[in-house]
Amino acid sequence: MLSVTSIPAFNDNYIWLLKNDDNHCVVVDPGDAAPVLETLKNEGLALDGILVTHHHNDHIGGIGTLLEHFPNLTIYGPTTERFPTVNQPLKHGDSFTLFNAEFTAFQVPGHTLDHIAYYAEGILFCGDTLFSGGCGRLFEGTPKQMHQSLTHLASLPDNTLVFCAHEYTLSNLKFAQAVEPNNTALNDYVVEAQAVRAKNIPTLPSSIGREKRINPFLRAHIDSVKAAVSQGATDSTDTETFAALRRWKDEF
Repeated sequence: MLSVTSIPAFNDNYIWLLKNDDNHCVVVDPGDAAPVLETLKNEGLALDGILVTHHHNDHIGGIGTLLEHFPNLTIYGPTTERFPTVNQPLKHGDSFTLFNAEFTAFQVPGHTLDHIAYYAEGILFCGDTLFSGGCGRLFEGTPKQMHQSLTHLASLPDNTLVFCAHEYTLSNLKFAQAVEPNNTALNDYVVEAQAVRAKNIPTLPSSIGREKRINPFLRAHIDSVKAAVSQGATDSTDTETFAALRRWKDEF
Protein backbone atom coordinates (compact mmCIF):
# COMPACT_ATOMS: atom_id res chain seq x y z
CA MET A 1 0.00 0.00 0.00
CA LEU A 2 1.13 3.55 -0.79
CA SER A 3 0.58 6.28 1.77
CA VAL A 4 1.13 10.02 1.40
CA THR A 5 1.90 12.36 4.28
CA SER A 6 3.10 15.95 4.49
CA ILE A 7 6.40 17.33 5.73
CA PRO A 8 5.96 21.06 6.45
CA ALA A 9 8.80 23.30 5.27
CA PHE A 10 9.51 27.05 5.33
CA ASN A 11 6.40 29.12 6.02
CA ASP A 12 3.82 27.32 3.92
CA ASN A 13 5.44 24.59 1.79
CA TYR A 14 4.52 20.95 1.91
CA ILE A 15 7.08 18.32 0.94
CA TRP A 16 5.03 15.22 0.19
CA LEU A 17 6.32 11.87 1.45
CA LEU A 18 5.22 8.68 -0.31
CA LYS A 19 6.03 5.45 1.48
CA ASN A 20 5.24 1.77 1.11
CA ASP A 21 4.85 -1.01 3.66
CA ASP A 22 8.57 -1.81 3.57
CA ASN A 23 9.63 1.57 4.98
CA HIS A 24 10.96 2.82 1.67
CA CYS A 25 9.91 6.26 0.50
CA VAL A 26 10.27 9.07 -2.00
CA VAL A 27 9.67 12.78 -1.50
CA VAL A 28 8.18 15.43 -3.77
CA ASP A 29 9.86 18.83 -4.17
CA PRO A 30 12.25 18.83 -1.19
CA GLY A 31 13.09 22.52 -0.95
CA ASP A 32 14.70 21.93 2.45
CA ALA A 33 16.59 18.79 3.37
CA ALA A 34 16.47 19.24 7.15
CA PRO A 35 12.80 18.34 7.79
CA VAL A 36 13.11 15.42 5.35
CA LEU A 37 16.16 14.01 7.13
CA GLU A 38 14.45 14.45 10.49
CA THR A 39 11.36 12.60 9.27
CA LEU A 40 13.42 9.77 7.79
CA LYS A 41 15.26 9.35 11.09
CA ASN A 42 12.15 9.52 13.27
CA GLU A 43 10.19 7.06 11.15
CA GLY A 44 13.06 4.73 10.24
CA LEU A 45 12.60 5.25 6.50
CA ALA A 46 14.96 4.65 3.58
CA LEU A 47 14.82 7.33 0.87
CA ASP A 48 14.80 5.87 -2.64
CA GLY A 49 13.98 8.85 -4.83
CA ILE A 50 12.70 12.36 -5.46
CA LEU A 51 9.96 13.75 -7.69
CA VAL A 52 10.65 17.29 -8.95
CA THR A 53 7.93 19.49 -10.45
CA HIS A 54 9.83 22.71 -11.22
CA HIS A 55 13.06 24.57 -10.63
CA HIS A 56 12.20 27.14 -7.94
CA ASN A 57 14.52 26.87 -4.97
CA ASP A 58 11.79 26.20 -2.43
CA HIS A 59 11.18 22.98 -4.38
CA ILE A 60 14.71 21.81 -5.20
CA GLY A 61 16.95 23.51 -2.61
CA GLY A 62 17.38 20.39 -0.47
CA ILE A 63 18.30 17.95 -3.22
CA GLY A 64 22.05 18.46 -2.98
CA THR A 65 22.13 17.69 0.74
CA LEU A 66 19.87 14.67 0.31
CA LEU A 67 22.22 13.34 -2.37
CA GLU A 68 25.11 13.65 0.08
CA HIS A 69 23.23 11.32 2.42
CA PHE A 70 21.75 9.09 -0.29
CA PRO A 71 24.00 9.24 -3.38
CA ASN A 72 22.04 6.63 -5.34
CA LEU A 73 18.71 8.43 -5.41
CA THR A 74 16.49 8.17 -8.47
CA ILE A 75 15.47 11.73 -9.27
CA TYR A 76 12.53 12.23 -11.62
CA GLY A 77 11.97 15.62 -13.19
CA PRO A 78 11.72 17.78 -16.30
CA THR A 79 14.05 17.22 -19.24
CA THR A 80 15.52 20.73 -19.44
CA GLU A 81 19.04 21.72 -18.49
CA ARG A 82 17.85 23.55 -15.36
CA PHE A 83 17.77 20.18 -13.55
CA PRO A 84 21.33 18.81 -13.44
CA THR A 85 20.53 16.36 -10.63
CA VAL A 86 17.63 14.72 -12.51
CA ASN A 87 18.64 11.24 -13.72
CA GLN A 88 15.18 10.15 -14.86
CA PRO A 89 14.02 12.99 -17.18
CA LEU A 90 10.37 12.85 -18.15
CA LYS A 91 8.42 14.19 -21.12
CA HIS A 92 4.66 14.62 -21.32
CA GLY A 93 2.99 11.24 -21.16
CA ASP A 94 6.03 9.33 -19.89
CA SER A 95 5.18 6.70 -17.29
CA PHE A 96 7.13 4.95 -14.55
CA THR A 97 6.33 2.57 -11.72
CA LEU A 98 6.81 3.60 -8.12
CA PHE A 99 5.96 1.21 -5.29
CA ASN A 100 3.68 -0.78 -7.62
CA ALA A 101 1.80 2.37 -8.67
CA GLU A 102 2.06 3.58 -12.26
CA PHE A 103 2.73 7.32 -12.48
CA THR A 104 2.41 9.49 -15.57
CA ALA A 105 4.13 12.84 -16.08
CA PHE A 106 2.14 15.75 -17.49
CA GLN A 107 3.74 18.89 -18.84
CA VAL A 108 1.82 21.77 -17.28
CA PRO A 109 3.48 25.03 -18.41
CA GLY A 110 2.34 28.31 -16.91
CA HIS A 111 3.97 28.88 -13.53
CA THR A 112 7.22 27.89 -15.25
CA LEU A 113 7.64 26.71 -18.83
CA ASP A 114 9.02 23.28 -17.91
CA HIS A 115 6.75 22.54 -14.93
CA ILE A 116 5.51 18.96 -14.77
CA ALA A 117 2.92 17.18 -12.61
CA TYR A 118 2.72 13.54 -11.57
CA TYR A 119 -0.45 11.48 -11.71
CA ALA A 120 -1.25 7.99 -10.51
CA GLU A 121 -4.73 6.58 -10.13
CA GLY A 122 -6.35 8.70 -7.40
CA ILE A 123 -3.27 10.88 -6.75
CA LEU A 124 -1.95 14.11 -8.29
CA PHE A 125 1.21 15.99 -7.33
CA CYS A 126 0.85 19.32 -9.11
CA GLY A 127 3.55 21.52 -7.56
CA ASP A 128 2.63 25.20 -8.03
CA THR A 129 0.27 24.75 -10.98
CA LEU A 130 -3.00 24.06 -9.15
CA PHE A 131 -3.71 25.15 -5.58
CA SER A 132 -6.83 24.60 -3.56
CA GLY A 133 -8.99 27.54 -4.56
CA GLY A 134 -6.30 29.00 -6.83
CA CYS A 135 -3.41 28.50 -9.23
CA GLY A 136 0.22 29.51 -9.50
CA ARG A 137 1.45 32.88 -10.70
CA LEU A 138 2.52 33.10 -14.32
CA PHE A 139 6.25 33.65 -13.92
CA GLU A 140 7.17 32.25 -17.34
CA GLY A 141 4.14 30.96 -19.18
CA THR A 142 1.15 32.64 -20.79
CA PRO A 143 -2.48 32.68 -19.63
CA LYS A 144 -3.33 30.38 -22.53
CA GLN A 145 -0.69 27.86 -21.47
CA MET A 146 -1.79 27.88 -17.83
CA HIS A 147 -5.45 27.63 -18.74
CA GLN A 148 -4.69 24.62 -20.95
CA SER A 149 -2.64 23.04 -18.16
CA LEU A 150 -5.41 23.50 -15.61
CA THR A 151 -8.05 22.26 -18.05
CA HIS A 152 -6.03 19.09 -18.48
CA LEU A 153 -5.79 18.56 -14.72
CA ALA A 154 -9.52 19.27 -14.35
CA SER A 155 -10.21 16.42 -16.78
CA LEU A 156 -8.86 13.88 -14.28
CA PRO A 157 -11.40 11.84 -12.27
CA ASP A 158 -13.23 13.87 -9.64
CA ASN A 159 -11.98 11.62 -6.82
CA THR A 160 -8.33 12.36 -7.64
CA LEU A 161 -6.60 13.70 -4.54
CA VAL A 162 -4.78 16.97 -5.23
CA PHE A 163 -1.48 17.35 -3.39
CA CYS A 164 -0.45 20.98 -3.92
CA ALA A 165 2.88 22.33 -2.72
CA HIS A 166 1.66 25.24 -0.55
CA GLU A 167 -0.88 25.97 2.16
CA TYR A 168 -2.48 28.89 0.34
CA THR A 169 -6.06 27.72 0.73
CA LEU A 170 -7.59 30.37 3.00
CA SER A 171 -6.14 33.31 1.08
CA ASN A 172 -7.20 31.73 -2.21
CA LEU A 173 -10.73 31.23 -0.92
CA LYS A 174 -11.04 34.94 -0.05
CA PHE A 175 -10.42 35.73 -3.69
CA ALA A 176 -12.74 32.97 -4.86
CA GLN A 177 -15.53 34.47 -2.75
CA ALA A 178 -14.90 37.87 -4.34
CA VAL A 179 -15.42 36.22 -7.72
CA GLU A 180 -18.41 34.05 -6.79
CA PRO A 181 -19.98 35.31 -3.55
CA ASN A 182 -23.10 33.21 -4.12
CA ASN A 183 -21.32 29.90 -4.73
CA THR A 184 -22.81 27.71 -2.00
CA ALA A 185 -20.20 24.95 -2.34
CA LEU A 186 -17.45 27.56 -2.00
CA ASN A 187 -19.00 29.25 1.02
CA ASP A 188 -19.48 25.91 2.77
CA TYR A 189 -15.88 24.99 2.07
CA VAL A 190 -14.62 28.27 3.53
CA VAL A 191 -16.19 27.36 6.87
CA GLU A 192 -14.69 23.87 6.70
CA ALA A 193 -11.21 25.10 5.75
CA GLN A 194 -11.19 27.74 8.48
CA ALA A 195 -12.03 25.11 11.09
CA VAL A 196 -9.27 22.83 9.81
CA ARG A 197 -6.64 25.56 9.83
CA ALA A 198 -7.70 26.66 13.33
CA LYS A 199 -6.45 23.24 14.44
CA ASN A 200 -3.23 23.68 12.42
CA ILE A 201 -4.19 20.77 10.17
CA PRO A 202 -3.42 20.95 6.43
CA THR A 203 -6.34 21.69 4.15
CA LEU A 204 -4.67 19.36 1.66
CA PRO A 205 -5.14 17.14 -0.15
CA SER A 206 -8.11 18.59 -1.96
CA SER A 207 -9.79 16.77 -4.85
CA ILE A 208 -10.40 17.51 -8.50
CA GLY A 209 -14.15 17.35 -7.90
CA ARG A 210 -13.98 19.91 -5.11
CA GLU A 211 -11.76 22.25 -7.09
CA LYS A 212 -14.15 22.16 -10.04
CA ARG A 213 -16.88 23.36 -7.67
CA ILE A 214 -14.98 26.08 -5.78
CA ASN A 215 -11.86 27.16 -7.69
CA PRO A 216 -12.49 30.11 -10.03
CA PHE A 217 -9.46 29.21 -12.14
CA LEU A 218 -11.13 25.91 -13.06
CA ARG A 219 -14.43 27.71 -13.66
CA ALA A 220 -13.55 30.21 -16.39
CA HIS A 221 -16.26 28.60 -18.54
CA ILE A 222 -18.99 29.37 -15.97
CA ASP A 223 -21.19 32.40 -16.70
CA SER A 224 -21.02 33.72 -13.12
CA VAL A 225 -17.22 33.78 -13.31
CA LYS A 226 -17.21 35.39 -16.76
CA ALA A 227 -19.63 38.06 -15.52
CA ALA A 228 -17.49 38.78 -12.45
CA VAL A 229 -14.47 39.74 -14.55
CA SER A 230 -16.22 41.60 -17.39
CA GLN A 231 -18.82 43.95 -15.91
CA GLY A 232 -21.61 41.42 -16.29
CA ALA A 233 -20.81 40.27 -19.83
CA THR A 234 -20.56 36.53 -20.51
CA ASP A 235 -19.30 36.51 -24.09
CA SER A 236 -15.55 36.46 -23.40
CA THR A 237 -13.62 33.30 -24.23
CA ASP A 238 -12.62 30.95 -21.44
CA THR A 239 -8.97 31.91 -21.92
CA GLU A 240 -9.80 35.63 -21.78
CA THR A 241 -11.76 35.04 -18.58
CA PHE A 242 -8.89 33.06 -17.10
CA ALA A 243 -6.39 35.82 -17.98
CA ALA A 244 -8.61 38.44 -16.36
CA LEU A 245 -8.94 36.28 -13.23
CA ARG A 246 -5.18 35.89 -12.97
CA ARG A 247 -4.61 39.64 -13.34
CA TRP A 248 -7.26 40.32 -10.69
CA LYS A 249 -5.72 37.80 -8.30
CA ASP A 250 -2.25 39.29 -8.80
CA GLU A 251 -3.57 42.61 -7.47
CA PHE A 252 -6.01 41.23 -4.92
